[in-house]
Amino acid sequence: MRILAFDKSGKPALGVRCGDEVVDLAAAAPDLPGDLPGLLAGGTDAMDRAKSAAEAATGDAVMSGEGLVYHPTIWNPGKIICVGLNYAAHAAEAQSDTSTVQEYPSLFLRVATTLVGHEQPLVVPKASSDFDYEAEMVAVVGKAGHCISKADALDYIAGYSVFNEGSVRDYQFKSSQWTSGKNFDASGGFGPDFVTADEVPPGGKGLRIQTRLNGETMQDANTETMIFDVPTLIEIITEVMTLLSGDVIVTGTPEGVGFARTPPVWMTPGDTCEIDLEGVGVLRNSIIAAS
Repeated sequence: MRILAFDKSGKPALGVRCGDEVVDLAAAAPDLPGDLPGLLAGGTDAMDRAKSAAEAATGDAVMSGEGLVYHPTIWNPGKIICVGLNYAAHAAEAQSDTSTVQEYPSLFLRVATTLVGHEQPLVVPKASSDFDYEAEMVAVVGKAGHCISKADALDYIAGYSVFNEGSVRDYQFKSSQWTSGKNFDASGGFGPDFVTADEVPPGGKGLRIQTRLNGETMQDANTETMIFDVPTLIEIITEVMTLLSGDVIVTGTPEGVGFARTPPVWMTPGDTCEIDLEGVGVLRNSIIAAS
């Protein structure tokens, strides 16, 4: 099942993608939770009811998939946990100590005000023009858990999505902590769909992931080459914190980022950036200047 967030009377609402059409889930099943964290928290029963309602929907509950205004796939996540330097070739191009990286992942947090939906603009901030792209696979947590083993980890992942982790590089490298460069408003594209785990290879492994900037391929790799795969990340993260339904894990970017190029390549106003994750979707965002 593919679930998206679209604008309905100025507010985000859930839709189920059915081919070229989208079912308004609130119209088809008004008793179900109206956001993805709530729907996932309802477990298998809620997800099965959503799927059945979408398949049976008729009339005003069914819309064309064209012309939708998208919101971030999960507009209200409890946590956005990001993984840095999770591909060896990217760690090398960033001139990182890869021996340290391979022992323990670089984890940091983003906030919800950074999130932007599919086909919505990413914003180059007033403070800097060093705005970089990062293609990433998202793993979405389906149920709460703490101290989860790798063997059980995928039982806690409900599905996957696509992320462009726009990074303001000069702010990222102002200190050893990356928070500033990773949390400018409207800097992270998220979408277009949440795709349930049954439609994706276990752990999202073996998927081609690409960035295209104005049609030119800038990143082209495979999730198979992540240093820390999804089960390992779940085990490590839940040693520290409890994961809840709808929490988002942004699993890292491969080589080919803009700041590592000579000369550097930045996303600039007027550009279009696409992140293509095999079998999950193509996330597309235009780039604009801050007003």
